[in-house]
Amino acid sequence: MNNIKMIVEKHDDGYIAYLLGVQGIVIGEGETYEEALKDAESALCFHIETFGREVLEITKIF
Repeated sequence: MNNIKMIVEKHDDGYIAYLLGVQGIVIGEGETYEEALKDAESALCFHIETFGREVLEITKIF
């Protein structure tokens, strides 16, 4: 199982959750912290269904 880090920002009109360590851009939003987390989880599921589990496999090139 992969651990995915997330940054959640509070704004005047709600919360935005940004997922890190995923190929592509996955963002959730909501009026509450919990809604933003739930929306981000749903967005991640859709992202994986659309592009495959490979989006979770990040390779670092330095």
